[in-house]
Order: sequence, then structure tokens, then C-alpha cells
Amino acid sequence: MIRDITLGQYYPADSVLHRLDPRVKFIGTMIYIISLFVFKSWGYVLGTVFLAGVIVISKVPFRFMVKGLKAIMFLLFITMFFNAIFTPGEVLFHIWIIKVTKEGLILAGRMGIRLVFLIMGSSVMTLTTTPNQLTDALESLLKPLNKIHVPVHEISMMMSIALRFIPILLEETDKIMKAQIARGADFETGNLIKKVKNMVPLLVPLFISAFRRANDLALAMEARCYHGGEGRTQMKPLRYTGRDYAAYGILAAYLALTIAIRVFLHW
Repeated sequence: MIRDITLGQYYPADSVLHRLDPRVKFIGTMIYIISLFVFKSWGYVLGTVFLAGVIVISKVPFRFMVKGLKAIMFLLFITMFFNAIFTPGEVLFHIWIIKVTKEGLILAGRMGIRLVFLIMGSSVMTLTTTPNQLTDALESLLKPLNKIHVPVHEISMMMSIALRFIPILLEETDKIMKAQIARGADFETGNLIKKVKNMVPLLVPLFISAFRRANDLALAMEARCYHGGEGRTQMKPLRYTGRDYAAYGILAAYLALTIAIRVFLHW
């Protein structure tokens, strides 16, 4: 389960999506996430086609992309279940005090699709963009906020470090879990309360390792005379190319089609 989490990982490949400016991919991800909450029913077909096309262009194996959904299956099930039983409407069937409505099932389906597409869409961005590129993109997009004294560089750096630590901590968790299992720990059997108690031997060394890594990173940054973003320059400045402008055109067409479907066709 730990190794199934792909969010925050980078998948190296030679694709058009990998070579795009990270600002294009960041804005494109935001547009796609917004579109998921604009669609009503048949509009999800457009979202599916768009996401499938992006995955094909990215050259990231589809099974690797789907593997990241295993970590959210429990959350997905809980979300759909509560939407199905707590949404008022026409009752289809009931078991004891649980009533499942037609409107609830429709809403549960929409919420499930949104959650799956949201995770996959975000994963495409992180799988095709390095943490350094994401930091540069976020800092560039938020640069106007510097005029009102918002620490844009520091915020971007913190997000970059957080993304970079996700795969590192997952790997560390996997190692600690295997070591604890070899010593007789059981993380699978028992009820929910027992499973939570069994996680204590895993969480304590994980937190200690995380704090140790954070301290080492802080010392390394100080040793390299890092003192924030003021006066700093980039080794590889971001510059738009022809393919980036073409990607913006595709995103604009997708957004316009999304709005047209919602406003005129009520889909």
C-alpha cells in the first residue's frame, strides 16, 4: 500500500508533456480540476477524453497511474457511501435504517469520478515535473504578490520540499514497517482500534527520522548560505516556447468547451 502512492513522485520520460514549461502544466492542472466541478453529467466524457489524451502524451504507463488510486480506495468508498445514503430523494431500497436514494447514487457516482480524476490529473503534473521545476513555476506565477510583501519564494520552497519528502518518507515508512514485521509486529489483523495501536511502533521512528532529515536539510541549506529568495537568481530561467503557447491554446479551447457544455447544454 505504501509503494502505491505516486503523488509527489517524478517519472522520467521523453515526452512533449515533460518538455512543457512547468507553468503551463500547473495552470492546466488547475483548469482541469475546476472543470471537474463544472461538469454535471455527460460533460465528464469530455474530461475523460482530455485526461486520457494527456496520459498518452505523457508516456507514463497507465498501470503506474492507476496504482496511485489504491491508496485512496477507502476514502473513495466512504465518500460514495455517505453520499448515497444521506442524499434525500427517491428511495430505491433500504437495509435496516440505511436508505439508498436514486439522487444519492447519482451524486455518489459524480463524487467518485471527481475524486479519481482529481488524483490522476494531479499525478500527471507531479509525474512529469521535477520538484525544482514546480518550485520555479509556482514562484513565477505568484511573483506579483511580492508587491504586497507576500514571501512567495519561501512558500514555493516549502511546497517543493514537502513534495520532495513524500517519496522519501514513503520509502522510509516501508523500511520501518518491514523491520517491525521481522520483529513480530502485526499491522493487518485485529479491529480498527487494535490496528491504530499497532501503528505506534511505526509512527515513533518515522517522526524521529523525519525530524532528523529536516534538521540535516536545514544545516545543508545554511552551509550553502541560503538566506531566502531576496536577490537570488535562477540557473535555468523559465522561458515560453512555441509548444507552450500551443498548449495554452488547447487549454483555452478545453475551458471554452467546458463552459459551453455547462451553460448551453446543461451537461
